[in-house]
Amino acid sequence: MKVLYFIQTHTNPDQIQRLVNTIKKTSSDSYILISHDSTFCSLDNTLLINMPEVEIIQLKKENGVVRGSFAENRAYLDAIQWIFDHNIYCDWFVNLSGQDYPTQSLFLFENFLATTNFDGFLEHRDILSKDSYYGKYGRDHYLYQYWHSGLQLAKWQRGLLKPFRIVLNNSQPLVRVDSSYQFSVGVRSFSGIFNSSFRCYGGSYFKILSKKCIEYLYETSKQRDDLIAYYKRTVLSAESFVQTILANSGLFNLCDNNSFYIDWTGTKHGRPNILTVADYSKIVEAKDAYFARKFDIKKDSKILDLLDERIYANKRVNL
Repeated sequence: MKVLYFIQTHTNPDQIQRLVNTIKKTSSDSYILISHDSTFCSLDNTLLINMPEVEIIQLKKENGVVRGSFAENRAYLDAIQWIFDHNIYCDWFVNLSGQDYPTQSLFLFENFLATTNFDGFLEHRDILSKDSYYGKYGRDHYLYQYWHSGLQLAKWQRGLLKPFRIVLNNSQPLVRVDSSYQFSVGVRSFSGIFNSSFRCYGGSYFKILSKKCIEYLYETSKQRDDLIAYYKRTVLSAESFVQTILANSGLFNLCDNNSFYIDWTGTKHGRPNILTVADYSKIVEAKDAYFARKFDIKKDSKILDLLDERIYANKRVNL
C-alpha cells in the first residue's frame, strides 16, 4: 500500500525539512508532494537530496494562496492533477500543512488505512443542521455570493470595522460583510445550487482520502464548472468544496473525523492554538488522532522532540 502525503507550505523551511525527514524515516515507501507558496520564504531543492519520491511544486508569488479563498482548493486540485499527469500511484492521499506533525508511528497509521472500511476521513456536516460546525456562520460563508477585494485587513482595521459589520449582518438577511481573511461583501444567493438532493457540507480542510475518492473528486471538478464558479465567491471554500462533492455522491463510506488533533480553545478567526509541551498529554490521549496542528519550532521545538520519541519508538520498516 502506498500513501501520498501532500504538504502545503509557506514558511519556516527548517520545520518543513523536519516534517519531511520524519515522514520518510518512518514511511519509507511513501510519496511526498510539496506545494510551496514562495510569497513569504523560498524553499530550495535540498529537500530532494537522497530522498526518493519527494517532489516540490513551486508556486510563484503571484499565484500565492490567499487563505479563505478558492486558491486553497485550486492548489489541492492542482496536486491531484499533478499526480495523474505524472502517473503517480497512491492508495491514500493525505493533505498536511508545513505546521502539522505526526503524533503516532506512520507504520501504525498506514496499517490502520490498509484495514479500514472507510473510504475517507473528513469532517462533513450539513451546514444547515443543528450539528453544523459553524452555526450561523456556515450560512454566511456558503449561502452568499461575495465580491472579494483581495485586501487583507490588519487587526486594528478589523476592530474598527467590527461594530458596523455586526450591526449590518444581524439586522437583515440579504447582505453580509466579512473581514476574517480579506474584506468581502456578499449578497444572498438564490441560485438554487443547493437543494434537498444536493446539500452544502462543511468541516476542516484537512482530510485523508482514498484513491477512489480523489478520482471521483478529480472527475467531478472537471464537470462542475458551475460549482467551482459558485465556490469561488464564497468565504472559506476550502472547508466545504470537497466535503460537498463527496458527501452528496452517496458512493463512499466517510468517517466524520479527520484524525487530526487541533486545539481551538479560546481562538478567533479560524486560527488554532500553537501546540507546545504543555499540550503533549492531551495530544497523546487523542487515540484516534494520527496528526496534530499547529506547531511552530520558533516558539517551541521541544514538543516535536517529545513526539519524535513516541513516533520512533514504534517505528518499523515496511516489508
